[in-house]
Parts: sequence; C-alpha cells; structure tokens
Amino acid sequence: MTQIQLSAPVPPVAVPVVEAPSPRRRRSLARLAAQSSGATPASKLVYLCLAISVLLSAGPLYYMVVMASRPNSDITSVPPPLTPGDQLGTNISRVFANQDVIFGQAMVNSVLVAGVATISVVVLSALAGFAFAKLRFRGRNALLLIVIGTMMVPVQLGLVPLYMLMGKLGLAGTLPSALLPFLVSGFGVFMMRQYAAQAIPNELIEAARVDGASTFRIFFSVVFPILRPAAAVLGLLTFMERWNDFLWPYLTLDAEHPTVQVALSRLSGGYYTDQALVMAGTLLGTLPLVIVFIVFGRQIIGGIMQGGVKG
Repeated sequence: MTQIQLSAPVPPVAVPVVEAPSPRRRRSLARLAAQSSGATPASKLVYLCLAISVLLSAGPLYYMVVMASRPNSDITSVPPPLTPGDQLGTNISRVFANQDVIFGQAMVNSVLVAGVATISVVVLSALAGFAFAKLRFRGRNALLLIVIGTMMVPVQLGLVPLYMLMGKLGLAGTLPSALLPFLVSGFGVFMMRQYAAQAIPNELIEAARVDGASTFRIFFSVVFPILRPAAAVLGLLTFMERWNDFLWPYLTLDAEHPTVQVALSRLSGGYYTDQALVMAGTLLGTLPLVIVFIVFGRQIIGGIMQGGVKG
C-alpha cells in the first residue's frame, strides 16, 4: 500500500496594499500617457496645420483634374462641379490633335531643355563649388564675389543682350537658344560651395592626394558622393525652374519649337478660350513634375539622412 506524503504547509504571503493615486498623481500619469501616445495639444495643432497645408496644396491639383475631365458647359456652371467627369481622355486627345499648337513636340522640347540644363547645372556647380571651397588659387575670393553678384541682377535685364547674342550666333528661334544661357547657375555654385566647405574634411582630400589621385579623380570618387544630397536638391530646383520657365522661351523660340509653357499660352490665346482644353494641357504639363517628385523625393530624403549620420 503506497503511502502519501503530505508536503509542509505553505506559509501565507503578505499582499501589499496599493493605495489609490492622488488626483494630482492621476493627472500626471494621464499627461505622461498622452505625451507618449502623441496626443498632446501641440501635436494635434501640428497635425491640423499639416492637414490644412495638404488640402491647400492638393486642392488646386484636384480641381484641375476635375476641370480637365469636364466639358466647357460644366466648367462655367454655377455652382462648379466638384467630382471628375468622363471627358478626360477626349480632352487630352483634343490637346494633341490641336493644329495651332504642337503639344507633343512641346513636351519633348521641355524634357530636353530641363533635363540637359539640370545635368549641366549640377555637374558644373559641383565642380565650381568644390574648387571654391577646397582648392587654393589666386583670385578665388574675387571670382566668388563675381558669381554671387550675378545672383543680384534680375533676369529681365539680361533678356535683350541674350536675344542679340543668340541672333549673332544664328541660334534665334531654335531650341539651343533656350538652353545655352542656363547651363550654369550662380545660385548652384554658391550652394555647392557652402555645402562642400562644411561637409568635406580637408584630411580626406589630403589622403586622396597622398594615394596619388588627381584632382578630377578626387572630385568624382571622393567629393561628388558626399555632395549627392545637395546635388539632388539643386537638380530638383533646376528642373522645376527650367520646366516652368515661360518668358525666355516665349521670346527666343518660334512656333515650330515651343516648350510646354509657351504651348499652354497659345492654347489659351485667341478670342475664345477653351477652358477644358487648357486644363487638360495644364494637367499634362504638370504630370512630369509630379513624377519627378515621386521618383526622386525618397532619394533626396535618404541622402540627407545619410549625410547627417556621422560614422
């Protein structure tokens, strides 16, 4: 017969008595919980301001889509429509089929002008900024002052001399005349110079020289990767500026070589303005900028974050 051994009795455990927190303590705990969850009044105000900014920024774009997808009778109606219609494809087809404006050629011309100008400005500004920041040569400060001085001259003052120069070169009315004056930017040189002076240590350049690297090898292998965040921002600003430029292409280009902005002005000209046609063309002219921001926005933010991490 098996014997059952009883274990020793477990002594009672004293349970500590937890006092209820005071009202002041409860308010402090609630405040800490609200701060940890991001529900503070300051954060709510920030989110509200961001929401209003998004609505103000995206509102015109949305209304442009609505107008581009409606017939002219709906555009002039009161109250105006707030939902997209079913005429977007028809209006876009009318834009490209317009006999007065070669809109497809205008899109290609704008891509060429903005793309080539962006690449040229980024490369030349990075080279000049690196030279002004890290190289020692006679007249460096005087040349930098001249570059900065070009930023103080309004663009409108140089239109007549530029037009006369393009005429003497035989380029008036052609696409290169809209591109040549903007292959380099004084603002770009100054921006890259300031970034290079702060982001590139002199010891890194001296180490590359000790290894036998030439100046151009140092720039393309050592300097330019460090300048990538600033180059991306400069590239976006330059592309936007050249894409949206109207005055100089309007003066120097003829009807056979328009850009997008010139084409849009001709769509809205005349005694009768087809608002649906203009809105459809404006939508087509805005899409490349939106695509550039979507494609390169993450790279710019990632480059800035990478440049801000010191390892």
